[in-house]
Amino acid sequence: MKRRMRLFLAILLVMLFSANVAFAEGTDNVAQNVQRFGFWTLLPPLVAILLAFISKNVVLSLFLGVFTGTFLLSLNGSGIFNALLNGFLLIINKVLSSMADPWNAGVILQCLTIGGVIALISKMGGAKAIAESLAKRAKSPTSVQLITWLLGIIVFFDDYANSLIVGPIMRPIADKMKVSREKLSFIVDATAAPVTGIALISTWVGYEISLIKDGYSAIGQNVNAYGIFVASVPYRFYNILILAFIAFVAISLRDFGPMLKAERRARTTGKVLSDNAKPMAAINTKEFEPVKGIKMSIWNAIVPIGVLMVAALLGFYYNGYNAIMSGKDKELINLLKTSPMSFDAIREAFGASDASVVLFQAALLASLVAIAMGVGKKIFTLGEAIDTWINGMKSLVITGVILLLAWSLSSTIKELGTAQYLVSVLSDEIPRFLLPSIIFVMGSIISFATGTSFGTMGILMPLTIPLAYAIYPNPQYMVICVSSVLTGAIFGDHCSPISDTTILSSMGTSCDHMDHVNTQIWYSIVVGIITVLFGYIPVGLGVPVYIELPVAIIITALTVYLLGKPVDNIKAAEINNVKSTKVVTDQ
Repeated sequence: MKRRMRLFLAILLVMLFSANVAFAEGTDNVAQNVQRFGFWTLLPPLVAILLAFISKNVVLSLFLGVFTGTFLLSLNGSGIFNALLNGFLLIINKVLSSMADPWNAGVILQCLTIGGVIALISKMGGAKAIAESLAKRAKSPTSVQLITWLLGIIVFFDDYANSLIVGPIMRPIADKMKVSREKLSFIVDATAAPVTGIALISTWVGYEISLIKDGYSAIGQNVNAYGIFVASVPYRFYNILILAFIAFVAISLRDFGPMLKAERRARTTGKVLSDNAKPMAAINTKEFEPVKGIKMSIWNAIVPIGVLMVAALLGFYYNGYNAIMSGKDKELINLLKTSPMSFDAIREAFGASDASVVLFQAALLASLVAIAMGVGKKIFTLGEAIDTWINGMKSLVITGVILLLAWSLSSTIKELGTAQYLVSVLSDEIPRFLLPSIIFVMGSIISFATGTSFGTMGILMPLTIPLAYAIYPNPQYMVICVSSVLTGAIFGDHCSPISDTTILSSMGTSCDHMDHVNTQIWYSIVVGIITVLFGYIPVGLGVPVYIELPVAIIITALTVYLLGKPVDNIKAAEINNVKSTKVVTDQ
């Protein structure tokens, strides 16, 4: 491993120090950067992703990925060493800009605050009580996985909220049933963006609709963008198939690849984390164990979490309502005035809301409720409650660092024009029936390399709709192409190691981040292949979706059966060699 690391760094240094010959002058213009740097625009995400897999150190990998990008941007003909110095200084600006962005600041604040909420709930015994309550229903690894899957679908309105709510709730009982943290984080991650992306009302839908509307406007068509979005849902093969995949794996208790190894380790040894794991959060340590002698009550968890969810839903509407009413869209303003509680009004308000701010506000309110409950029941004093809340926030500081670096990398590669370069390389002469598949693959590659679904949608949608219209101006065909953009973008959001939702899923389940990525990515790739071969290619050839979607689901089930091996079917000799049977909880 060390030799591979040294070899990789040596090659990287050679590439970097030879770059002064390749590039003459830096520029902030994205189009010029694409023309000037070409293939080299791929270097920053490649460095970050490859180093993450090799070193298993996400912070170092992201930092070097950002530094590679800022180094390229700093090349201006003045020499390598000046570029190195200016590139380092530019990293600081990128991180500061990421921190100053209101959306990013809101995400970090909501992560920290929800960490405080979970710490308070744990201290009051709510987490333990709800785990014991679920244990009565979750009596096996199958039921644990299915309940997690169901909770992930219920928390449909926001992917961040999903990762931060479902993971902490299900972690204690998953540990008790010896379900590996890798499997738990996979289920949480796979029910985050894939569910929110197809929800009829969510914090994503407004952005998705706006991109669709703008894309059709570019070809001179004024369409019902929400109608196009709804029509695209049956064609969102990856979203649907990954949900079906979870159910099949949970019911059959069959796994393959690194996930099989992780699950067998958890079942035979009780170690839900690998020996060298470094969990991203540690909010179930002794510091947050329930106060001795208190009466355990599930309401100590249900009430704060319920407040969080209800406040988030109401906040999405209120925040979006104010945003629309202060805007200039007279049609939307009239809709909210005349039918404020209609489905259309709620959908538009949710889409216009600032999810990061709303979730922070909801988490803060839930924190106050949890503190009031604990103090009122004399579980702890006000000072102890505040200390617990702050300690819960401290456990998630590393998540904030990783998110800031991930956003800085995203900003850097956006400035370099990485996504535009990929599109230009991959979008030459395309056969009609292959266009949806190629768009999905392009979206998957771009979103995996950049770690952002919204950015990928923003790049591809304005290109896809005019391209699809030029190739085959059929309304249904264009809906299929729209769906492939939205679905491909979610693939990378789901499995990229530099995606914020992937990071948050690791944090919410207290899993080692690279263990989560290494086990999950094989499942994502398999479902992605099924999406292309039994989804987009057949519908591109004209097969009706009401035939194709059931076939793809059946193929997914067969794939689990054929590739998967029973988790509990382990040789007796292997079991006898196991010395430890202690369940490993948060470290």
